[in-house]
Amino acid sequence: MKNWDEVRTAFQVARLGTVSGAAEALGVHHATVIRHIDALEAQLGVKLFQRHARGYTATEAGEDLMRVAQATDDQFGQLEGRIKGRGADVAGELVVTSLGGLAPLISPILADFQEEHPDLLVRFLTGDRVFRLEYGEAHVAIRAGDGQVQPDNVVQPLAQLPAAMYGASAYVARHGAPKDEVDLVNHRFVGHDNPDSRAPFYRWLKARVPRDRVVFRSTSDRAIEAAVRRGAGLGFLPVWAAQNSGDLLEVMPSNPEWDINVRLITHVDLHRTTKVQTFLNFLKGRAKEWVVNG
Repeated sequence: MKNWDEVRTAFQVARLGTVSGAAEALGVHHATVIRHIDALEAQLGVKLFQRHARGYTATEAGEDLMRVAQATDDQFGQLEGRIKGRGADVAGELVVTSLGGLAPLISPILADFQEEHPDLLVRFLTGDRVFRLEYGEAHVAIRAGDGQVQPDNVVQPLAQLPAAMYGASAYVARHGAPKDEVDLVNHRFVGHDNPDSRAPFYRWLKARVPRDRVVFRSTSDRAIEAAVRRGAGLGFLPVWAAQNSGDLLEVMPSNPEWDINVRLITHVDLHRTTKVQTFLNFLKGRAKEWVVNG
């Protein structure tokens, strides 16, 4: 298939069920729609539609083609969103993604940025899923760690966040605090459900403590923090999250090996746009406060 116009026409016919509806949606004459369908069927050697009095219904082959056309149409829509992000104004949508654990740091910054740019709609998407910047799923990704990125992404350092080992005062009252690294095997831990987590402190702990000592496991940073605060076991938390918290005791001080490396990732197509550059500069300025407060 060399002509996307014919596939797009067939997609609209399948979506709307009539030649007239497809012609109106595409802004062409109904004869053009019929000509495109006939040419596509002749090229493929199969019938894509059953013709009947009420319109057109896709055959099994037509449904297969339409699924591919739908995916392609979605990608064109995402591309359009990326292209629209290239304007000179800080307006429209700004889509930012990060791990949920960083939300308390990033949400206030996004709120302040939106206040400065009232024509902006902010969407802050959190979770473990890696959003595909090359498909326009987000303008800016804020990621922790040193994982691989696509070659057409721009990567910039944002902050090194110190982490320490904490325990709830109730846990320490029951079990005490570790005397040293050797004593860690005598304690209970809260950690990530993935034993191969790339977080530097979990790699450090894995080398020193049997997996069965991690008695509370989760994929959620917030759930891990809540379990540590509840006394389920000792755990690693960013210093900024635990500071000024009376219910938590630092049982091992921050270690440079445990630092959380936070990076900014943007797609090369959007990196130099006014909207993205304005936000990146704003975020970098505010992120300097994380280290001071940490």
